[in-house]
Amino acid sequence: METTHPNMNSNFNNLQHLEIAMEVHKVIPPPPRSTLDKLKTRLKETFFPDDPLRQFKGQSVKKKWILGAQYLFPILLWGPNYSLKLFKSDIISGLTIASLAIPQGISYAKLANLPPIVGLYSSFVPPLVYAVLGSSKDLAVGPVSIASLILGSMLRQEVSPTKEPLLFLQLAFSSTFLAGVFQASLGILRLGFIIDFLSKATLIGFMAGSAIIVSLQQLKSLLGIVHFTKKMGLISVLSSVFHNTDESMRRPKLFWVSAGAPLVSVMLSTLLVFIFKAQNHGISVIGNLEGGLNPPSWNMLQLQGKHLGLVLKTGLVTGIISLTEGIAVGRTFAALRDYQVDGNKEMMAIGVMNIAGSCTSCYITTGAFSRSAVNHNAGAKTAFSNIVMAITVMVTLLFLMPLFRYTPNVVLGAIIVTAVIGLIDVPAAYLIWKIDKFDFLVCLCAFFGVIFISVEDGLAVAVGISIFKILLQITRPKTVMLGNIPGTNIYRNLHHYREAQAIPGFLILSIEAPVNFANTTYLNERISRWIEDYESEKEVKKHSDLHVVILDMSAISAMDMSGVSLIKDLKKTMDKRGLQAS
Repeated sequence: METTHPNMNSNFNNLQHLEIAMEVHKVIPPPPRSTLDKLKTRLKETFFPDDPLRQFKGQSVKKKWILGAQYLFPILLWGPNYSLKLFKSDIISGLTIASLAIPQGISYAKLANLPPIVGLYSSFVPPLVYAVLGSSKDLAVGPVSIASLILGSMLRQEVSPTKEPLLFLQLAFSSTFLAGVFQASLGILRLGFIIDFLSKATLIGFMAGSAIIVSLQQLKSLLGIVHFTKKMGLISVLSSVFHNTDESMRRPKLFWVSAGAPLVSVMLSTLLVFIFKAQNHGISVIGNLEGGLNPPSWNMLQLQGKHLGLVLKTGLVTGIISLTEGIAVGRTFAALRDYQVDGNKEMMAIGVMNIAGSCTSCYITTGAFSRSAVNHNAGAKTAFSNIVMAITVMVTLLFLMPLFRYTPNVVLGAIIVTAVIGLIDVPAAYLIWKIDKFDFLVCLCAFFGVIFISVEDGLAVAVGISIFKILLQITRPKTVMLGNIPGTNIYRNLHHYREAQAIPGFLILSIEAPVNFANTTYLNERISRWIEDYESEKEVKKHSDLHVVILDMSAISAMDMSGVSLIKDLKKTMDKRGLQAS
């Protein structure tokens, strides 16, 4: 029942002299539906809000097969119409992102405590897979800093990458495989809403904290420290720096060569090291890198044994983080170019990409913001730019690997710092502060948790607080008192609208949330307190006696059996108090 009250004279003190014009609108019940139909509708709205099957309606069998193939393999959608003009744009953007992907791949592999060559392997196979399965025109896939950091730090807690390099590599491939299975499963089962628990505030704080930790970790290369901490916390890193000043102070004579080189390029620094023979004067270089394409690694997967728990945990965390980053980046650039990116399809593409990568000597990959931004700005038109990048990396693997022998590690550290520093988004954090203080608290918890505890624990704390916020909103729904806007039939929140006026003798409350078993007790207590507050303020504010309590339930989107019982209980309570409820 919906009740509308016109503007009333606030000078009336007696309800009997108050004329109330009531308009009663009868609601016609919907046509009867079977329980099965209701269940089907509910499941469709939950798991298929985008209705991916709508394109098959009214199509012939042949057309349905074609549409199905195009849905699973988006390359079949744009491939037949590919033109020379598109090819020119894609080849330029592909070569451009390859120039960034090659040094970043080597750098991020070292960040993950893996052999540098694995970073190049991971920039070859995954882009080819994504070009076939991905729906984004701008996403450039490959290793990323945050996932590399998490993978390396989590595995290093139990296995040393220096003492047991082969086992560490096996666990990295195994974690990547399980991350891919998890990602693909989310897409196939339409469970993408799970990653929505990583709110924007969580991601901003997490990314900023991770960027600082990643940058501090590069002090090992930038300062030439040999004995560096394995822990990721701020205190441990700074302690390691100040307790090993004797190592960092022993500067080689030609330190200026590699220190200044990051500002120019990897190739220039490599050339300078080669010319001055800086590796003989204390400059740490990559060393020999074997050429050749990705060797198979499916026989290296460790999916049983004592390290299975570590692999599962690492795969889950890196899978969620990389998936969230990839989809967020893809949707960002899709919005700029006004096209749609299917989240569930992207999950399947990224998942299959990592499954295939784990079997071909690759570790966790996703869409990187820096490479995708370069790809977008370079004029990429289709996912073919990923193929061009992969071909360029392939040529590098086959013929150019000896050139990287003299690349100084300090350059790789500088590349990482340059790449991650942009992850610190101060304006976004300030906007969160202005909009929602609780979200800002989540952001700070993620930031300080990553810095002072660890990457994975900081993320877990932030997600836990986000879930607590959701539970708080469910169990403590918002209730407000409404007042009339003079001269209208409109009623608004008295605390938000200064011109709104309370109706003497009436308490009009609005419940602005679903009513269910989790919040009925709170609502019962809160509404009773509203009534008690009204009556206690009667003498102070010279209110008239309370006669009618009106519940505005237009904002309630759902109500279960406990909610129905609440309404009945409130009606009984009002009757005992001598109040009219409506």
